[in-house]
Amino acid sequence: MTGSQAPTSTVVRCHVNGRDVEMLVPVRLTVAELLRDRLGLTGTKVSCEMQVCGVCTVLVDGNPVSSCATLACDLDGTEVLTVEGLARGRDLHPVQEAFMSANALQCGFCTPGFIMMAVGLLDTHPDADQADIREWMDGNLCRCTGYEPIETAVTVAASGLAAATAEAGR
Repeated sequence: MTGSQAPTSTVVRCHVNGRDVEMLVPVRLTVAELLRDRLGLTGTKVSCEMQVCGVCTVLVDGNPVSSCATLACDLDGTEVLTVEGLARGRDLHPVQEAFMSANALQCGFCTPGFIMMAVGLLDTHPDADQADIREWMDGNLCRCTGYEPIETAVTVAASGLAAATAEAGR
């Protein structure tokens, strides 16, 4: 038999929550598996494993990505942010604070995905309106909280971030 076989693993070098990561990974390993099983970052949940529910959303180079359907080998050279990377010490990210104050969580299973999607939205569209929020959150599913408190939380976070930006600009 002649010819070369496709590699079964590859080295990935990236930054996860500000930390340098370099490891040999199987080429079929998903980002969710890398985060949860290899790095112990269990805030990222997995549900549908078909890129439908948004539960596994993380940010890769600032863009929301379904970690259940993205291969870890595609992370080489990227910045990855998970829900664990949002807080600064004991200070929660404004989106996390808004989710708590608006009671936008119940069982909490979908919450990390919603929070990461909201952070991705507000980082790129800080002036997001209700229509933008609904469009961005449309790919995330919640079975127990309902969507009104989630939309409220994102609106509150947007207002808080806008006020902080205005204050910093003074």
